[in-house]
Amino acid sequence: MSDLFLGTVSQHDAGQPTPTRRSRSRQDGKARRNRQRRNRRRRSILVLIMAIGLVGGAGYVVTSIFSDFFGGLFGGSSENAEVSDYEGPGQGEATVTVASGDTGGAIGEKLVEAGVVATTSAFTKAYAANPLATQIQPGAYKLRLQMRASDAVDALLDSANRVSLKVTVTEGLSAAQIYEKIASITTIPVADLQAAAADPAAIGLPAEANGQIEGWLFPATYNVDPGATAASMLSAMVGRTVEVLNANAVPQDQWETVLIKASLVEREGKSAEDRAKIAQAIENRLDRGMRLEIDAVLAYGLGKSGTALSNGDKEVDTPFNSYRKIGLPPTPIASPGEVSIQAVLNPTPGPWIFWVTVNLETGETKFAETFDEHQKNVAELRKWEAENSK
Repeated sequence: MSDLFLGTVSQHDAGQPTPTRRSRSRQDGKARRNRQRRNRRRRSILVLIMAIGLVGGAGYVVTSIFSDFFGGLFGGSSENAEVSDYEGPGQGEATVTVASGDTGGAIGEKLVEAGVVATTSAFTKAYAANPLATQIQPGAYKLRLQMRASDAVDALLDSANRVSLKVTVTEGLSAAQIYEKIASITTIPVADLQAAAADPAAIGLPAEANGQIEGWLFPATYNVDPGATAASMLSAMVGRTVEVLNANAVPQDQWETVLIKASLVEREGKSAEDRAKIAQAIENRLDRGMRLEIDAVLAYGLGKSGTALSNGDKEVDTPFNSYRKIGLPPTPIASPGEVSIQAVLNPTPGPWIFWVTVNLETGETKFAETFDEHQKNVAELRKWEAENSK
């Protein structure tokens, strides 16, 4: 026992820590290290948060810049991401024409331009949502301004909103020119009109026309109802020609011949008086077996205007070269009006075989029986052209 006691006393005397003090010292060191680690973690987290903030801010700036750039490039922006639509029911009135083959997007663009709907996107969404939208027919429609897009789709499906159009065909136009006129107003495609003209039975073209519609589309003003087709349009015009021929007591076997002569008179004369004289001059030439030598006939065969002809054109061999062939052309060259038809049926008696328009502005025409007299009239025309060439 004494040995153990002495040893213990000697440790205290040497200044060595007791087991309790050493343990406390180790605990204190560990606590400091833990605090240091926690502080380092806090600093790391703070740095990370700040970095994220900086990256996020930069990302927002980059996103904003590129959003504006690509938004401008492709026609959109974050502000316009949502489809804008009017509340309706709208006010005022606008007329919008739907052409054959128009898609929902194409119709929407026209409606936006006219002020009917707010955006093309609003209309195309409403168009896609309506299973009947693909049944919208070509034509002109009267619609309200600032309509809800879905209401605009419904309005286009309602035939009551379609406008009855008027097509005025003037005298002296060829069939090709008449097709263009109809298409520009009704939206019936030229190709559809050409296809209808190629089916004589579908448009009621008489057998006397020999399958050629030229000259049979009577010049007048026509009301085009909603749903009109190329065939119904041409049928109405052919029917009107037949009515006029019958009203003027033209024998049916003479229908085509009268229309051919009347088409020449229509293109050559301006006043009713001149047309009746030209009709007589044509008869005089035919009776004498002379070539007609009518520029309008030659130009028709070449697909040119009369003012674009050259002397070389007179040598081109076509069925319509009236400088080389004797007799009437194979078909009319235009659609004559009733005045020209009546001129052919009742020409003014006279010996003329020549005529020339000496004033292209007024249409003044002079007639001659001899070539010498005709040359004097031609010289008068040349003088007018020289004086009015500027």
